[in-house]
Amino acid sequence: MHALKKNRPLRRVTLAAAATVTGFVLLLSLKPHTAPTAADASSSVGRSSASSPGGSSGDSSGSSSGTSGGTGSTGTRTVTGDAVQTRWGPVQVRVTVKNGKITESTAIVYPSGNPKDQEINSYAIPTLRRETLAAQSARIDSVSGATYTSDGYKQSLQSALDSAGL
Repeated sequence: MHALKKNRPLRRVTLAAAATVTGFVLLLSLKPHTAPTAADASSSVGRSSASSPGGSSGDSSGSSSGTSGGTGSTGTRTVTGDAVQTRWGPVQVRVTVKNGKITESTAIVYPSGNPKDQEINSYAIPTLRRETLAAQSARIDSVSGATYTSDGYKQSLQSALDSAGL
């Protein structure tokens, strides 16, 4: 017979116990991803030159300059969309519309609570902005690797465009 089976059964028990303890230690050392808190989300508002959009997330009154018609199709108008809660944090978009055309789109709130969020959104937000200006609507492609941010961006953008009358 084999030496481990006949002479030293305690050795197998010891090795199994050590492997079990090692597995538990490794399992407990993993750190799960945590969603940013409300304080983290409010700190990302300062990413653009615009100020915080007020107390309510549905503030879409925006500001207007120039002559703004009843339908919002003439003059320059800046409108803030609804804040959309995603899995990793809120996303909110502000658009500027001039004579019925989107001239600027800015994500004023987006997940940035950890280095991974910052890395993803450093390429996703500019890509979504370019797509918006090219498409002139909220029918834009999602950015690969930033699906949640893309979906939140599109929903907030559509909210802003609805408020602007586009």
